Amino acid sequence: MQSYLAVLTLPLIVILVVSRIILMRKLGIKAMRFGEKDKKDFLIPPFAFFYFYLVLASALGWPLPGFDLFYSEIISWIGAGLCMLGLILFLSGLISFGRSFRVGIDENLPGPLVTTGAFAISRNPLYTAFGLILIGIFFIFPNWILLLFLVAGLWLFNRQVLREEESLKKIYGEEYLEYCKKVPRYL
Repeated sequence: MQSYLAVLTLPLIVILVVSRIILMRKLGIKAMRFGEKDKKDFLIPPFAFFYFYLVLASALGWPLPGFDLFYSEIISWIGAGLCMLGLILFLSGLISFGRSFRVGIDENLPGPLVTTGAFAISRNPLYTAFGLILIGIFFIFPNWILLLFLVAGLWLFNRQVLREEESLKKIYGEEYLEYCKKVPRYL
């Protein structure tokens, strides 16, 4: 059961993001800004596809490189709970984002600073949600390669958050700095 939840989590996230990008385009907003500020971002998708394969292969019993580090039914169920929590936080963050949603950094037409909804508990609810999902999937499939992806993913999310924070300081100035004092970066 937990393995199928892990497999379903990933396409659900992709569907939510693509749906939001399409909706934003219909509103006349270019929400897809991925790789515009840093061309190295285009190195991420091949690793994401490999990650998707690893999760699917783990769930379906296909050949996998590496080995499991441990197995615990309880930890696996905790992982499923983290995946669900991540999905809920992700959806809440997308809804809270409103017209300000972007994939990547948009310094030209960023939209208003969002500080309500999911953004009232975390300045980065989408990255926090991704982190919860990565941890949850690792708890369900504790393969050492998925552990490497977990560490690399958390590092990449933090790198992106720090880049976005620099842009947000330039765009919103004091309003953003005051928001940072009230709301934690993650949770």
